[in-house]
Amino acid sequence: MTPLNPQSGTLPDGGYTGQPKKLLESHGIAVGDYIKVTSDMEYTGTLMPRYEGVADTILVLKLPNGYNIGVDAGMITSLKRMDRDAAAVTRQTPPRYDAALPKVLLISTGGTIASRIDYRTGAVTPVVSPEDLSALVPELAELAQVHTEVLFAEYSENMQPQHWTEIAKRLDQISGSDYSGIVIAHGTDTIHYTSAFLSFALSGYPIPVALVGSQRSSDRPSSDAALNLVGAVKFLTRHAKSGIYVVMHHTQSDSAIACHYGTRVRKMHTSRRDAFQTIGSGPACIIHEDKITGDIHDEFFDEPSYSPRVSIDSRVALLKYHPGYDPSHMDYLVDSGVKVIILEGTGLGHVGRTLYSSIERASRNGVFLGMTSQCISGRTRMTVYESGRDLTRLGVVPLHDMVPEVALVKAMWALGCAKDDADFERLMLSRIASEYTV
Repeated sequence: MTPLNPQSGTLPDGGYTGQPKKLLESHGIAVGDYIKVTSDMEYTGTLMPRYEGVADTILVLKLPNGYNIGVDAGMITSLKRMDRDAAAVTRQTPPRYDAALPKVLLISTGGTIASRIDYRTGAVTPVVSPEDLSALVPELAELAQVHTEVLFAEYSENMQPQHWTEIAKRLDQISGSDYSGIVIAHGTDTIHYTSAFLSFALSGYPIPVALVGSQRSSDRPSSDAALNLVGAVKFLTRHAKSGIYVVMHHTQSDSAIACHYGTRVRKMHTSRRDAFQTIGSGPACIIHEDKITGDIHDEFFDEPSYSPRVSIDSRVALLKYHPGYDPSHMDYLVDSGVKVIILEGTGLGHVGRTLYSSIERASRNGVFLGMTSQCISGRTRMTVYESGRDLTRLGVVPLHDMVPEVALVKAMWALGCAKDDADFERLMLSRIASEYTV
């Protein structure tokens, strides 16, 4: 097997061999060139690298709409390199802002929203700076003075608890600023973990904060980045109460943007632009062009005085129970030093009796056991069935209707903040940032 290029994820030399390579060389064409190809139809686009798994007779072309197609080299009747280089993304100068507009800070942490396609490698790579991002969305200049800074550039799958604390510490540093709102550009895969931690660590934060992502990079015609950013800035400057929110597309179309509570949101689809939903209720509000409908529900919103507690202890595990689960896996967690296990149980909060002895052992070893549900909506009720009552007697604590991932993050935060076991349990069962409904 031909080795991959570790930098681009593509095969060496663009991945083209044999007939396609000869064809390209004879026309003086290289990966990244803008070309016109005539086959069964005429196609115009950017020549991309061939990735492992693509047949070695295929040329990969990125069309102007942002999507890739494969063209069989054996069927190509005409190939021409075009004069203009559409592969290059022109660097723009950030727009000038009206000094009378409210000030908004855009903090870039990475993710698709802060990325564009690298047409030389075919990869989606971080933009050089947030200025690039704001320049791609000139509408922002009509809404606010957008100041920008890069905190770090990480895809969301690489985000770790230390990144959460770095964001929280930066926000705490500017808690007394005159910003009307703060936008955090973040990857979508783990955005709800970050929003949950910020909600706990910065409870009562005086400036509204919107974490914004996109399912498609900002230089693609099908991107949701611009509308999500515009919606977030409208929300922050016109409607938001202080708090932590996630702002994303409300539907598949471009007609509405939704603002979700930072501890009640979950990614529900891998790729749709309306992937995010508020669990247990509707979003805080919906932005449709210049109209904002809905209001922050009081039952979802707490307004404590600001008292930052930016601490974390990641000796926490999320255990998803399933039929056939091996109890020795739970025993291993206990033996490895885990202090908290969040159980993602079935239905109202159950696990099979095969796990009871391991649960009892964990409880004897001082491990806190919190129960959440695998069901998307609804709350744990461990008094309804005998199995739930048995688990309660073994030391399992029901966690209301907390989203399992939110319970995991809250446990990390509470473990880092608590003075002792009793204080930890008090924090876990206290409603800090609307993480469960009443």
